[in-house]
Amino acid sequence: MPGRGIMMKKIALITGFLAFCNQSVDGFASPQSVSKSSSAPPVEEVNADSDEADFVSDFCQGTNEFWKKLVIKPVKDYVQIQPAGTADRDPLSKLTAAPEVPGIPRPVWLTILGSVPTALGWYGYYKFSVEEELFQYELQTEGKVTGCGGYGTLFPFVFGVIIGFPLKLLDIEIGDTIVEAAAFWILLGQVNLYRRVNELCSEVEEIGEEPLHAWWALLPPPLDVVVGLRQVHFLSEYWRIAREEPPEKDVIAQELFPFISAPRFTLKKFFRTPSMWFWFTSDMQDFEFEFLQE
Repeated sequence: MPGRGIMMKKIALITGFLAFCNQSVDGFASPQSVSKSSSAPPVEEVNADSDEADFVSDFCQGTNEFWKKLVIKPVKDYVQIQPAGTADRDPLSKLTAAPEVPGIPRPVWLTILGSVPTALGWYGYYKFSVEEELFQYELQTEGKVTGCGGYGTLFPFVFGVIIGFPLKLLDIEIGDTIVEAAAFWILLGQVNLYRRVNELCSEVEEIGEEPLHAWWALLPPPLDVVVGLRQVHFLSEYWRIAREEPPEKDVIAQELFPFISAPRFTLKKFFRTPSMWFWFTSDMQDFEFEFLQE
């Protein structure tokens, strides 16, 4: 089937991307990166890594700048990056705020509050904001970037849908290709976002681990939603820590759906541990099926 072939190509490409980022997709779990040797790497290897990082950064910055030029000025003015603390901390201000550096902590309950009433419309703004915040944060702290920012991540998808769907309705073959390319781009960006959140979270003592399995973005619903919600929670926590703000309880992530804020776990552990699923399964015992054991 043509559709199956296209999907397999997408999975192969993303698998290659994950391998490039030192993420394993073998089995049910994506293990931590292999510990680096204590001995210094050869100079040639260091230079190659530096050249590769420069290439990725230049590509990402160029992509962001290209798509930014296609956005009208009033929109660019509204979403212009701001210093941390520009927006007030009440929910409405956070939902409507321009991106900030360090980023605005947007807990799961707030993200749901913005997304559900708008039929996921606000989630598009969330996606733009977190990508742009990470882009500008990397640029300010490291001088290089590993993501394409809000413009370079979201707008290829937006323009692809706007152009591709009308062509599909007119039975013009290229319409399918454009829509599929747009979907693949946003999925690749999501995998990359999970990778970057892992790197950030592993650097702070309060979290101290890579909480996400980036390749779970490839899983069918609702399992891809599991890692998506966890990304929202842990990125929010990272920004809270970076801003030195006090912790605030997120009832959605910590009580109603405990898996969202749980430490890193495998698919096997998730399936055999109903106590982490919902608030009403919190007293259930683990399943003892042999095939769910590590």
